[in-house]
Amino acid sequence: MDPVAPPSRPSFAAGTRLFVCALAVAHAVAFASIWVQADGLIGPSGILPAGQFFAAVHEQLGRQAWYEAPSLCWIFGTGRFIGVLCGLGIGLSVLLFVGYAQPVCLALLWAFYLSLVSAGQIFFDFQWDALLLESTLLALFVVPWSLRRARAPYDPPRLARYLVWWLLFRLMFLSGVVKLTSGDPTWRHLSALTFHYQTQPLPTPIAWYAQQLPEWFQVASCALMFLVELAAPFCIAAPRSIRHFAALALVALQVLIAVTGNYAFFNLLTVGLCLTCLDDGWWRSRHWQVDEPTRDPAEPRRRGAPSKATALRWFGAFYVGVTFFGTAAAVSPNAARSPLVRSVEEAVGPLQTFNNYGLFRVMTVERPELVIEGSDDSRDWREYALPYKPGDLSKRPKWVAPYQPRLDWQLWFAALGPADDSPWVGTICERLLRGNPAVLGLFAHDPFPDHPPHYMRVVRYRYEFTDAVERKRTGKWWRRTPIDFYIPTVALSSDSK
Repeated sequence: MDPVAPPSRPSFAAGTRLFVCALAVAHAVAFASIWVQADGLIGPSGILPAGQFFAAVHEQLGRQAWYEAPSLCWIFGTGRFIGVLCGLGIGLSVLLFVGYAQPVCLALLWAFYLSLVSAGQIFFDFQWDALLLESTLLALFVVPWSLRRARAPYDPPRLARYLVWWLLFRLMFLSGVVKLTSGDPTWRHLSALTFHYQTQPLPTPIAWYAQQLPEWFQVASCALMFLVELAAPFCIAAPRSIRHFAALALVALQVLIAVTGNYAFFNLLTVGLCLTCLDDGWWRSRHWQVDEPTRDPAEPRRRGAPSKATALRWFGAFYVGVTFFGTAAAVSPNAARSPLVRSVEEAVGPLQTFNNYGLFRVMTVERPELVIEGSDDSRDWREYALPYKPGDLSKRPKWVAPYQPRLDWQLWFAALGPADDSPWVGTICERLLRGNPAVLGLFAHDPFPDHPPHYMRVVRYRYEFTDAVERKRTGKWWRRTPIDFYIPTVALSSDSK
């Protein structure tokens, strides 16, 4: 039991404020990281130019394209406007963090980030991008609707808090459910973590040490993870002490995930959601100075304009209804095949704000890696190293989160399938043969500083962590064996030079 008795109606101002701050930091990091990568990924001469994408969508769908790929880029174009969106997003994130005009900041952040996600195509198709959008929309109702700076602690309406808890429940519970419903034997036999640390996209240095732990420890860790993901979410709405214990268990799980893997701002956002479960009495008992919060202050509004309470009730009913269908579809295959569920998902899907979650539905038991190489004579090959992916066997895994190197991540997915499934990898080769500076900027260095190479190829290797004995003897973190040529030797045709 907590040493400080809670009031008759507990307030949640401190935890909510920390959630909004975590949201602001996540947005700032997301916009900043996109800004430095956008030219190489989706710029006019990038791997998947956003302008060409929007033109193709409009040609295929006509007016429906505006809804299927919602973005301000339809109005203002791509190119420089992508940078404008990122700069404005960073500025709004700062204003949100310090408390100025929070509802306006959140609404604009949601619109700006959705615009980038729609333009980003596969490079922005990650669950934390969807989680950031959904969290931002919900946060509109946990901040005071005022243009002034929020100075006093603000206790959000109960319904708004319950909607945030419903998101947290779905996020964590579905992450456990999809692992079991996928039929993957490594999850059912609790052996998934014997592979995970070395096969995840961007491991941290700690992941190497975690991989060396004995098998019984990995099995026990997997069982404990399932216990937290499947049981703790049901305790979110439980009595106070149980709710606090569940929230802290979820926070501990996120910390462990963050220590062993680089998952951008996913862990930061999830921890922020968990903190909304801790009431102000809990923070005071930990000597956190929390003033008495305000509750739903009456604010002047134009005649006929809906009140915050009315808007919250209507939105809450819509949000719970839509996300309930999605949750049912994730849990039950029969529900997923329902025409009603499909129609709901098709209607709200383009907004990427009413989502299902579940990382690592199927565990990868091997780690194929794509190594991009160039040559002047097709005999002496030099590697185009990526900043954060394994390449050099002696390179220690890096800490990079909450920043996300999106090409590094997406190449991990591409390596799992045939080259035909990821034609954009061939585009990378073409851009490098031309010495494209925007795409070269995504790599750690240019192995051909004087002129572009004449030939390119992509080799697929199987990477594994070394063990303690081998690392002590060789100093290498990785070992690798060749699998095949993902893309055989290619060169520019004489007509395209």
